[in-house]
Amino acid sequence: MCLAIPAQVTELLDDGMARIDLDGVSKAISVALVENVAVGDFVVVHVGYALSKIDAEEAERTLALLREAASMESP
Repeated sequence: MCLAIPAQVTELLDDGMARIDLDGVSKAISVALVENVAVGDFVVVHVGYALSKIDAEEAERTLALLREAASMESP
């Protein structure tokens, strides 16, 4: 199963790359597939690539659902 996760862009880097934040985890990803990405935007990330932009409200709803699902996992 593949999963794409919303993350917020915190810094634009050289060569079509950006740094994102996902619940305190910082990672460099490619934004070459998405036009006009800016600091503060939310993008949907899959295997190190931004696939599309997503609005902040939808990103927060999705992240909340992922947190809820993670908290329901049995040990």
